[in-house]
Amino acid sequence: MGPMAHHRDMARLVLLMLLAPLLAALPGCTDGSKSAGRERRLVLGFSPVVSWGGWSGANANSVRDAARDSNMDVLMEDTHYRQENQVATLRSFIRQRVDVIVFAPVVESGWDLVLREIRSAGIPVILMDRRIEVNDTSLYVSHVGSDFVEEGRRAGRWLIEHTKDEPGEIAILELRGAEGSTPANDRKLGFAQAIGDDPRYRIVESKSGDFFRARARVITADYLAGKGPRIRAIFAHNDGMALGGIDALEAAGLKPGTDVLVIAIEGSRDGLEAIVAGKLNASVECNPLVGPQLIAVARDAAIGKPVPRRVVTQETVFTRENAAAELPTRAY
Repeated sequence: MGPMAHHRDMARLVLLMLLAPLLAALPGCTDGSKSAGRERRLVLGFSPVVSWGGWSGANANSVRDAARDSNMDVLMEDTHYRQENQVATLRSFIRQRVDVIVFAPVVESGWDLVLREIRSAGIPVILMDRRIEVNDTSLYVSHVGSDFVEEGRRAGRWLIEHTKDEPGEIAILELRGAEGSTPANDRKLGFAQAIGDDPRYRIVESKSGDFFRARARVITADYLAGKGPRIRAIFAHNDGMALGGIDALEAAGLKPGTDVLVIAIEGSRDGLEAIVAGKLNASVECNPLVGPQLIAVARDAAIGKPVPRRVVTQETVFTRENAAAELPTRAY
C-alpha cells in the first residue's frame, strides 16, 4: 500500500468516526430504534388466591390468556391462602414497577397499608372476584367479578320455590367457604336474605369447610350422627363442598337430591355432572372466565383512562333443565 492510499483510508476512518454518533441518532437507522418506536408492552402484576384446580385454574388461565391477547406481560404469584404471602407479592410488584395490579384478596380486611404503598408508587389497583374493607375506597380503581350476595339469594330462592308447598320446618345445613373471605360472607348474607321472610326456613348448623370437599364431608357426617333436627336441605358455598355433603349423605343411607335437597354455588363440570346424576339439585353459576372483561379494565387503568368502579359478570343457575346441555362446553 502506497502513502497516498494509506492517507485516504485514514481520512475515511476519521470521517466515519465523526459521523457515527450522527448516524446512530437518525430514526430508523438501527434495530434498536425500531423497538423504541413500537408501543411499550404493559406489565400486569396478578395475584390470584390460587392458580390451579378447576375454578381457580380456569380463572387464572382466563386472565393470562386475555392479557396475552392484549399484548400485556404478566407477573403472577399465588397466595397459597395466606394474606402475608399476598402482601409480600404486592410489594414485589411495586419493586418491579408493574403498570397495573390485579389481585383477588384472600380475606377482606388488612389491606390499607400495602395499598397506600402501591398508590404512592402510582400503580392503579383492580380487585378481582372478591372485595375488601378499607377506610379509603379510592385505594382501588375498580372491582371486577361476581355478585356473591346475589348468588346466595338465587340459592335461597331456588330452595323456597321447590319446598314452599311442604309442611313444617325446612331445616338447612350450611357449608360455608373460607372464614373472612368475601364469597363466604356474601353468600351467607344473600341466602339468609332470601329465606329470612319465612320462619319455616331455619339454618340449624353453619360451619366452614374452607371450600374443601373432604372437610365438608366430615362436617356433614358429624351433623348426621348427632341429635340435631333432620335436615331437608344442604346449602354449600361451592360445588366441592356440596359433593362432600353428598358423600356423607350416601354413607348415611340417605338419597341426595331427594331425601335431602342439595344446593351449591359454582357451576363447575363436577357440579353439573352431579346434577345430571340427580344428586345435586341446583348450582348457581359463579363464572371464572372474567379475563376479557378484566383485562379491558386493567389496560385502560394502566394508561390513565377512566374505568367503571364495578363490573359484574353474567351468570345463570344450573338445574336438571339445563345442566346436560351445558356440560360439554364447561371450561372448568
